[in-house]
Amino acid sequence: MSQFLAKAALLPEGWAENVLITADNDGWITDVEAGQGSANAKIIDGPIIPGMPNLHSHAFQRAIAGKSEYATAAKDSFWTWRKLMYDFLQKIGPDEMEDVAAKLYTEMRTAGYTHVGEFHYIHHQPDGTPYEDRALLSRCMIRAAKKAGIGITLMPVLYAHSGFGGQAPEDKQKRFINTPENYLDIISSLHSDYKDDVNIRIGAAFHSLRAVTPEMITEVSATLHAIDPSMPTHIHISEQEKEVEDCIAWCGQRPVELLLDKVGLGTHWCLVHATHMNEAETHDLARSGAVVGLCPTTEANLGDGLFNLPDYIKAGGAWGIGSDSHISVNPIEELRWLEYGQRLTRKERAIAKTDEQPHVGDFLYNTALRGGAQALGSKIGALEKGHRADFIVLETNEDNADKASLTDTLIFAGNITIKEVHTAASI
Repeated sequence: MSQFLAKAALLPEGWAENVLITADNDGWITDVEAGQGSANAKIIDGPIIPGMPNLHSHAFQRAIAGKSEYATAAKDSFWTWRKLMYDFLQKIGPDEMEDVAAKLYTEMRTAGYTHVGEFHYIHHQPDGTPYEDRALLSRCMIRAAKKAGIGITLMPVLYAHSGFGGQAPEDKQKRFINTPENYLDIISSLHSDYKDDVNIRIGAAFHSLRAVTPEMITEVSATLHAIDPSMPTHIHISEQEKEVEDCIAWCGQRPVELLLDKVGLGTHWCLVHATHMNEAETHDLARSGAVVGLCPTTEANLGDGLFNLPDYIKAGGAWGIGSDSHISVNPIEELRWLEYGQRLTRKERAIAKTDEQPHVGDFLYNTALRGGAQALGSKIGALEKGHRADFIVLETNEDNADKASLTDTLIFAGNITIKEVHTAASI
């Protein structure tokens, strides 16, 4: 058992003082009490807030961050960047992939991410030959998370085609490609091996509607549901305008519209990006209960566009944040630029808020906590009984920092920093 006594802590009901947090030897919070003292507790020198879930990661891409910032065409885009990424993947093996991931996850933890959702679509050798253990590279990601002391929801990705309507894969996509049967073998093996590890959740992902058909999603989802009825399930969608145009040309529907119509969504789903939706898609997706995974620094770096945050908030939609290609590994920067992107295009201030929560920092941070926890299918993102003991200790310039504006200041002013990060996975 471990006990921590914080002078101030951000609890689900708001800020409280002299908070005693008790956790068992597996890292589960067993009790939270405000207005307490304890001679046996570790004294936390600074206010604490829950650690942030990172709901979308491609760990290997950290190795090329900063190495693709040059022109390769008259008009560069996501698609020209993808060619560079594919070239890099011809050179990296299991050991290198695990090393990159371990360093990245350590960097994440230092920055305040305490659980990562790894959207893992690299399965085979560069020529497409499967490893003897088809789940080898997935296990590399799990070992990396253990080394870093961070929780992980590992989501192997089904990737079968190169374009809408089941187009044949490209040569450089050989490392990604699986049949539904081989993919389900990977999921089943991982779920069996790690289902009892409290720091690991096995989820599933479909790369995109370019890479799988709606019929394939429905077929595979039935078996996923049999393995784990609440299995987190993620998909890239509507990231690029070209993707939307190609989808309409193929079937007459937009990607999110098609997914809602042909597959159906629920609270265990996470749609990553969803950048380009019309009004009906925005409203219907919010009503579905699914989470949208927003990755503002990557979406900016790749020139994706801006998510329609105000209308999605008004519709009551759930969302969380991820660092995706890891051009930046900083949850505060993701939240700041999520808001600033909206301000710049709308020429307004205080976009991410509701009548009940006018503080933008509080709204951003707390909403991202809830959405991230839901998307990753884990009891994280809250300092309360039954959740993982993941928290961030803040460094403030004042002994009695104004709690009403503390998260506002953390996200927008920069004079509050992270002093320490505690994760249940490191106990």
